[in-house]
Amino acid sequence: MITLPRYAAMLAAAGELPSDDEGWAFEIKYDGIRAGAYVTDRVQLISRNGNDVTAASPELADLAARPPFVLDGEIVAFVEGHPSFEALQPRMHRRGAATIGAMAAVAPATFVAFDLLHVGGRSLIELPYVRRRELLEQLALSGPRWQISPRLAGRGPALLARSQELGLEGPIAKRLDGRYLPGRRSRSWTKIKNSRVSEVIVVGWRPGAGARSGRIGSLLVAVPDPDGNLIWAGNVGTGFTRKALADLHTRLTALQRDTPPVVNSAVAPEATWVHPRLVGVVAFTEWTHAGILRHPSWRGLRDIDPDRIRPPDWK
Repeated sequence: MITLPRYAAMLAAAGELPSDDEGWAFEIKYDGIRAGAYVTDRVQLISRNGNDVTAASPELADLAARPPFVLDGEIVAFVEGHPSFEALQPRMHRRGAATIGAMAAVAPATFVAFDLLHVGGRSLIELPYVRRRELLEQLALSGPRWQISPRLAGRGPALLARSQELGLEGPIAKRLDGRYLPGRRSRSWTKIKNSRVSEVIVVGWRPGAGARSGRIGSLLVAVPDPDGNLIWAGNVGTGFTRKALADLHTRLTALQRDTPPVVNSAVAPEATWVHPRLVGVVAFTEWTHAGILRHPSWRGLRDIDPDRIRPPDWK
């Protein structure tokens, strides 16, 4: 049996577009599950945190290779041509071939490869990105469930704007001369995320733990539906300064109430509910199909009457 060495995933650092496009390549940042593909006479998929997730993607089992190789990439579910983490996530927490097979039939996964780390008995991680990319393309990896992440042609600002128009997370910039650094986060891979903003109404808070013990851990926020009812839109736990948390605690303590002001079910154990008087702004990546903010980050309070907030565009 052929044994391939394990490689910890190299991680991208969040940042801005490079000031000069020279020396950089651009790829799509997919909204999927990061995984290494260890391909011999069978396929083994290992997640970023070292778990074997092969069974969760049976549709990816049809690739065998001689010589064997190791790919870095993303398991992606495409819905109407767009990556959808929401469509993929449920199968990662299910067991049973029949259940997973049914999910795969509804939203089949694709392995999108963006790096080649090992071929035969040779490690490629010391080679520059541009050479690894050439070797990856020489594999002629293609099929209904396997593909290579395309390199994007054009200038960085135009690519960022186009990715936002398409509803994608944003591009990732990779230095042409960059080595693969297993288990390390490096700015030689820089992810540039698109973000959207929305006005939200604060409807409660949950207590913090650790460094936030005794303070607010996260805010529960809501938005109005077309009928004017408040519906829970998720919890916001990042983007706060210590001063902002202290100010919010003072304001929200004076607004406490016994019952939730939202009409839908909020996932909020230990919640303290408040009268919906405060309006804030959050940055986020997208709305889920359930109307929940994905990756929200607090931007601050706004001096706006809650009654003036309009239903968001959930698209």
